[in-house]
Amino acid sequence: MNAVREIAAAPQPVRLKFEIGARTLLSVRRSLVRVPLTLAEARSGVAPALPPVDRDADGYSVTSLPESQMAALVAGSGAMLPFVRQRYTRYYLDFAGSYDDWFASLSSNARQGLRRKAKKIAAASGGTLDVRRFRTPEELAAFHPVARAISATTYQERLLGSGLPEDAAFLRTMRELASADQVRAWLLSIAGEPAAYLYCPIHGDTVLYAYVGHDPKFNEWSPGAVLQLEAMQDLFGEGRFAAFDFTEGEGQHKRQFATGGVECVDLLLLRPSLANRGVMAALGGFNRTVALGKKTVNAAGLGKLAKKLRRGG
Repeated sequence: MNAVREIAAAPQPVRLKFEIGARTLLSVRRSLVRVPLTLAEARSGVAPALPPVDRDADGYSVTSLPESQMAALVAGSGAMLPFVRQRYTRYYLDFAGSYDDWFASLSSNARQGLRRKAKKIAAASGGTLDVRRFRTPEELAAFHPVARAISATTYQERLLGSGLPEDAAFLRTMRELASADQVRAWLLSIAGEPAAYLYCPIHGDTVLYAYVGHDPKFNEWSPGAVLQLEAMQDLFGEGRFAAFDFTEGEGQHKRQFATGGVECVDLLLLRPSLANRGVMAALGGFNRTVALGKKTVNAAGLGKLAKKLRRGG
């Protein structure tokens, strides 16, 4: 296997979660070497070369691995035990062409829906969309506290712990990225009240969908989708970037806005110890039970209600 890039071999503590929806019931800690693939690496279709693992480490956590390369990676890992944590499409948007061409490629229902939502929000805000854009250190310093206040209301933060960070390390990195012109951020307000935010660092020629959220009291307005559309128009307009990376995981908005995607897996490769075998068996059994329960709920027509309850709605 050819290396996509050199991977750091230092193991890190990783929580293997037993989850139902967004709720974690319990977790098991393992010391794993993280092997996160970038969008370019996932699109290349080349499996990464795994670095040697320390004796004290339990194995590897590989994310965004092209599913077509899973068998080769497992075979090359020796006696490691494979366990698929999740399967998903890693969506992306190519900035080739113009914004108008891209928007025209969306379905007619999507275009009409986005225009209708934007018009409704604009009408509530004096006739125009109230969108602020941020890229310099001074601008990002003003953006962060407002976005943090929105983030604190979101299910991403309340249930997933994945809201916009506020620790010193993140703020320092944000300032450094802004000084290097390697970050973009947006805020959307409705009738003068901050409603949605989007924060996107830039790696090379790729813009990353890093942190996003909206105040749930504006759910019916779909402020996140409207703000995303404004951000896409800005990024197309810069003419600087090759792609927008929607990163791991799926979602309706990602499918709607994307121009392509790579079928990926998040894969664990664990040493064949008795403890690791037990963890994998427990996770596998738990996940099968959750999947069966989800199938039963959806068959009964209760899927939307269950999703609302998981988010605390």
